[in-house]
Amino acid sequence: MATHITDACINCGACEPECPNEAITQGSDIYVIDGDNCTECVGFHEKEACQAVCPVECCIPDPTRVDTEEQLIARAIALHPEDEELKARVASGDFPSRFRN
Repeated sequence: MATHITDACINCGACEPECPNEAITQGSDIYVIDGDNCTECVGFHEKEACQAVCPVECCIPDPTRVDTEEQLIARAIALHPEDEELKARVASGDFPSRFRN
């Protein structure tokens, strides 16, 4: 699943700099996540970084967009084609993922 931000967002901006994919931007009323750029932090963190810093817990899984770990890691590689460290972690099978907790 991509993560999305609910309307409970207080517009604090804590989530935006935490996203390794720059998928979070400020919308007109609340912050929003571009689901096409969200990897749920697979490949980068053991859990979603936006969820970890959100003071009101409004960064939650989007039930309309279910992705597998394989889809998310492929997206991460596509978004970061120059990231050799990410590629090496993926090749070794040793990369952070919420699926592995």
